[in-house]
Amino acid sequence: MSLFPGGRREEAERRRLFTRRAAALGLGQLALLGLLGIRLWRLQAEEGERYRTLAEENRVSARLLPPPRGRVLDRNGLVIAGNRLNWRALLVAEQAQDVGATLDAFSRLLPLQEHERARIERELRRHRRFVPVTVREFLSWEEMARIEVNAPDLPGILVDVGTTRLYPEGEHLAHILGYVAPPAERDMDGDPLLALPGIRVGRAGIERFHEIPLRGRAGAVQLEVNALGRVIRELDRQEGIPGQEVRLTVDAGLQRAVRDRIEAGTSVVVLDARNGEVLAMASQPSFDPSLFEAGVSARQWRDWTRDRATPLINKTTNGLYAPGSTFKMVVALAGLEAKAVTPTERIHCSGHLDLGDTRFHCWRRQGHGSLDLRGALKQSCDVYFYELARRIGIDRIAGMANRFGLGVDLGIDLPGAKRGLVPTRAWRQAQGKAWNPGDTIVHGIGQGFYQITPLQLATMAARLATGRAVQPHLTRSLGGQPAPGGRPEAWPPLGLPERDLKLVREGMWAVVNEAGGTAPAARLPGPFGVLAGKTGSVQVRRVSREQRERGFRAERQPREWRPHALFVAFAPYEAPVYAVSVVVEHGMSGAGAAAPLAREVMVEAFTRLRDLPLPPAPPPGPRVAEAGAGTGAGDRR
Repeated sequence: MSLFPGGRREEAERRRLFTRRAAALGLGQLALLGLLGIRLWRLQAEEGERYRTLAEENRVSARLLPPPRGRVLDRNGLVIAGNRLNWRALLVAEQAQDVGATLDAFSRLLPLQEHERARIERELRRHRRFVPVTVREFLSWEEMARIEVNAPDLPGILVDVGTTRLYPEGEHLAHILGYVAPPAERDMDGDPLLALPGIRVGRAGIERFHEIPLRGRAGAVQLEVNALGRVIRELDRQEGIPGQEVRLTVDAGLQRAVRDRIEAGTSVVVLDARNGEVLAMASQPSFDPSLFEAGVSARQWRDWTRDRATPLINKTTNGLYAPGSTFKMVVALAGLEAKAVTPTERIHCSGHLDLGDTRFHCWRRQGHGSLDLRGALKQSCDVYFYELARRIGIDRIAGMANRFGLGVDLGIDLPGAKRGLVPTRAWRQAQGKAWNPGDTIVHGIGQGFYQITPLQLATMAARLATGRAVQPHLTRSLGGQPAPGGRPEAWPPLGLPERDLKLVREGMWAVVNEAGGTAPAARLPGPFGVLAGKTGSVQVRRVSREQRERGFRAERQPREWRPHALFVAFAPYEAPVYAVSVVVEHGMSGAGAAAPLAREVMVEAFTRLRDLPLPPAPPPGPRVAEAGAGTGAGDRR
């Protein structure tokens, strides 16, 4: 019998308790191991691909590649806006022992201006030391070679190659093409491509109008990088989609020839009268669009903005002028439609028209006598159209003007084109002023509040020639696809009787080709057919009655006080192909300054764009002028 029976029981109890706890612990450990195994299996088998992707993204850096900007061609396939290689010097700060010393050494080879040095230092502070920073762009071959030869003395400097915009025609097409420049904050549209260094966006002209298709789509490159983001090697590359090619309606040769013939303050527009294609759109002076690529200096910008001839403004779309006597065809058609006059009705011109105590003068002091509509157009009689405008009223005149493309948005594919102004009674009332009968009379000869662009005048000439609502446009094809509206039948009729249009065209024919017309200087040489046109002269300063009585002579005034000279025309008369408008600021008279220029332009158009015109039709009028015929007084209009 044991001396300690209770102790044995306690020991046995402790052993049983230990065994249960050990078993529970073992089961718990086994359960944890099972759960861990299951988790590991799921990480590897089910989620392994996701984590593998995350690891790759941590090791691989994807970067965008800028695509080449789309080219712009003229109608014949000549490149008028393209790309060329751009050598540039970059600085990698981590490869330079002393950045300041490297920049000093670089400046001894290629001097850096203070603003350039400040810009480089600012970018170095913004980026990590292994990120390249542009030191100088647009290096010439000699400059690039000089850097390469002195590379041992320029630690951290490397030469890279990109592209820059090239404008082979320089100033000749600047107003049409516009220019490109680095994107500003307002240009950001969510496209990550715009954040890339060296990218350019269109800021004016066709470059801006077709910015999205010209920009293209970015490519991508995958680079292996280390934990700091430094590039180890290139893994994959996908080139971007180049910008689309834009082909314009403009003929670069014709554009160049026209601009070589015009002086400052002159603008010329040549349209294909059948389909509205802009063949030439010349404005003088102009600018070199390539200067914006590298950045315009403050001095150059001051020179441009202080120049009274406004070289940065495209006068063909943004120059605003009263149309003068070139507007008389519109008044004539409005009068015929309103039945305010008949083709044979004659109105007497004594040299002036009195309304109350106000006298409105004809340009010909002694008057023109009795004239019908055709004769009034031929001799550009002011009194005839004073009376006709008084009968019609300004609102009917304005409605007809709008139908011919005046004072409306023509939808030309150039941003910022002016719509101009054709006044109405409602427009005047909106200004808090009444429309007076005298206002209507003045507007009957294209003076007063009118604001019309040379492009609108050319459109008016094309619509007169064809009787259709021709719309001017510059884009012939985009990405190889034809632009809409390139066919003559694409434009709807104006809804005017053919007999009315024919009568007005005959008047324009007489202006150039009949004795007593105001523009014999516009007559085309024999091989080029017959031209029909209309002269115009627009006062820029009011001439008082006292000045007239003292024998006012505009040619004796300072140039900026002299009238503008205008001319609109189409040819050949029998089957119109080309329409042209010419505006010569302070050119005195349409017959003396604008008409001869229009003749030269039309000859250039026929020579460059068309083999031979159709044989001339029999003249529509009874009297054909001899060479050089016409009255000296009539030449003023």
